[in-house]
Amino acid sequence: MSIFFYAIFLWLYKTGIRIISPWNPKAKLWLDGRKNLLARISGVKVGKDDRVIWMHCASLGEFEQGRPVVERFKEQYPGHKLILTFFSPSGYEIQKDYEGADYVFYLPTDSKKNARFFINTIRPVLVLWIKYDYWFYYLDELKKRNIPTLLISAIFRPDQPFFKWYGKLHCYMLYCFTQLFVQTEESKKLLIGLGISSNVSLGGDTRFDRVMAIAGQFTPIPLVEYFCGDKKVIVAGSTWEEDEEELDHYANTHPEIKFIIAPHEIDEPHLRGIESLFHESVRFSALEKKMADGSWQMAENTASRRQLSAPNVLIIDNIGILSRLYNYATIAYVGGGFGDDGVHNVVEAAVYGKPVVFGPVIEKYFEAMELVDCGGGIVIDSALEAEAVFDRLFSNLEEYRFSCEASANYVRGKKGATEIIVQYVQENLLLTS
Repeated sequence: MSIFFYAIFLWLYKTGIRIISPWNPKAKLWLDGRKNLLARISGVKVGKDDRVIWMHCASLGEFEQGRPVVERFKEQYPGHKLILTFFSPSGYEIQKDYEGADYVFYLPTDSKKNARFFINTIRPVLVLWIKYDYWFYYLDELKKRNIPTLLISAIFRPDQPFFKWYGKLHCYMLYCFTQLFVQTEESKKLLIGLGISSNVSLGGDTRFDRVMAIAGQFTPIPLVEYFCGDKKVIVAGSTWEEDEEELDHYANTHPEIKFIIAPHEIDEPHLRGIESLFHESVRFSALEKKMADGSWQMAENTASRRQLSAPNVLIIDNIGILSRLYNYATIAYVGGGFGDDGVHNVVEAAVYGKPVVFGPVIEKYFEAMELVDCGGGIVIDSALEAEAVFDRLFSNLEEYRFSCEASANYVRGKKGATEIIVQYVQENLLLTS
């Protein structure tokens, strides 16, 4: 791809967002969030002696990957400022009030003018680029100014544009990074094939450090605890419609098992669709209201409790508690594996030492494949197979315990990526020189 075609791509992308925004809530958030964005950024106060760390994340998942690193830096260098940017509304809208950052913005759309303005305004001494979301003008400007820019927890595959005949511009963007920390040995070999070798490190995946920290600081969710009681529980996280259609029959025919469904999207049409699939369901917000107004009392009245506890499916209609919900699972199910983009984050479920079940589209996600190889993950291809797996795990205690232990050991064995990055920054005096 040449600069000319890249410019066309940027124009088409922005035009497409504007066209679909009246019908697409995410596109509307993307546009609305960028109104008067440059004026808000111009209000950033950076003194001549301030040292600024800039972390850019595409979305929420990438923020969770970068979070352990910036939080370590904030501990070690409390006087440094942190500026956090997102490309996607699903990251910005949830973390716009993140207390660890001095400023949180959408990243202005990629252009030479915007890149120069943004970097001139915030004047970073260190840039952390999490996993992907490569933007030419920003990376080119950082390289021209010799600002240390680290790519964190990246993963590469042969089918990506970097390794194709038309990927010259993409390849150049990789050369803009001061250091590239990759997750896998294969990724490192692919970069070496491009002539990028001296500044590539096998750094692992910082998500493992993040989920370990979350599990170690677990705080209970009383409403969920009460809903689950002493029943067996299946927690299905980051689900799409395809996942929910694989699970509804089992939930509807096993009222003695509690289901917690935490969909990837919580727009009203999707929530209503889930309610139509799962016959005995209640939304988290509705249950909260019942608890608040006293219609659902944590009482000793067994008959009353039985009547009010009839739903066996709890639909999570908020964002931000999924990583804690997996703690309540007897079996975890992670969504996305029946869609084109593939399975979501299996690590945040595995950290609690539970069997993790997911659909077959996992080829882009080495952690899912490794979890299967070690026995902590189980791939299902259909609703019938899902039901057979659930029945087997519930009835075969030996297999269940083996899978639990395999999940926990897998995550514990992968921690340490944050320390590798922090050590590199310290050794190269990137925040102290």
